[in-house]
Amino acid sequence: MRPMKFLHDLTLVLLLGAASACGGNGNAIEPPPDNGGEPPGDGFGLQTIVEGLDFPVWLTSPPGDPRLFVVEKGGRVVIVESGGALPTPFLDLRGQVSTGGEQGLLSLAFHPDYSANGRFFVKFTDPAGDTRVVEYRVSPGDPSRADAGSARVVLTIEQPFSNHNGGLVLFGPDGMLYVVTGDGHDADLAQDPDSVGGKLLRLEPDGSVPADNPDPASPVFASGIRNSFGVCLDPTTGQVWETENGPDRDDEVNRVPPGANLGWPVQLGPGGSPRFVDPVLVYPDVIVPTGCTVAEDGTVYFGDLSGALHRVRTRPDGTVGDEIVVRAPGGIVDVARSPDGTLLVATPEAILRVALTPSAA
Repeated sequence: MRPMKFLHDLTLVLLLGAASACGGNGNAIEPPPDNGGEPPGDGFGLQTIVEGLDFPVWLTSPPGDPRLFVVEKGGRVVIVESGGALPTPFLDLRGQVSTGGEQGLLSLAFHPDYSANGRFFVKFTDPAGDTRVVEYRVSPGDPSRADAGSARVVLTIEQPFSNHNGGLVLFGPDGMLYVVTGDGHDADLAQDPDSVGGKLLRLEPDGSVPADNPDPASPVFASGIRNSFGVCLDPTTGQVWETENGPDRDDEVNRVPPGANLGWPVQLGPGGSPRFVDPVLVYPDVIVPTGCTVAEDGTVYFGDLSGALHRVRTRPDGTVGDEIVVRAPGGIVDVARSPDGTLLVATPEAILRVALTPSAA
């Protein structure tokens, strides 16, 4: 069974276990090796860091800070340190956040100079069903608490429907704020130059448009996006990567150069049109790709809702290969790197550390 009707509702996919039925991992060039669910030869395993969380969807840390900040879909940001979550949340927006379907508190980005200015940004769905990017500051006297009264709205996006809203806000190595938006279940918005729907936006931290954007008068960095659950940037080169959910086929992994048009809804998968940027990897059978991260060597890791952690590497001949390195029970919602460089995955209830198994360590 393919989870066609559930793709529009991330929560329902996870709760109904449809992701486990997505079996057919596909690649337009070759299927990723799975080894029957066993780790590949270099020996990856999973270790639990913390359990009992309320649907964690985003993992991050301030620059140079050893603490892990976990965004829960229901509206809280909790701090994990010393193997446990602190009892008092860093930020609590419950009551200010709609949480139905793909809505909720979905991501957090710390300003590159957070240690000096205490600024951070969150992206969430407000009670009216619209998307907001809001800046907050840390409490002056308590590094474990945000100043709830410091809110400043940076961006509001009216949403035609409650799904395909996108959810990510993050800073790139260029110091710019990247915001991914879905098409709001109105596919035409992704190709509408006058709409921010179905786009990847690039903003100054104050919300203004950077002078070096592809169009200096527009916040749009890339267009043609349907419903992305993952955007990540190479920490060395600044290359943008994106995972894209197709309607009932052709999930994608994309390299996103400045000004790229990824094709939705005109093109699914590779088409060869000079108008669009073809995906690097295509999965004809649904996998529901989610969060991603890029290591210093350029290796991309991303998760999917069947629980597979994918490793994407560029071969010497320039082609790209995908390998499933480990599986997490319950599905993977986000993939991130801890302050010490360890690879982490979030499932609907826990945070897991990806580690070499003893035989490979």
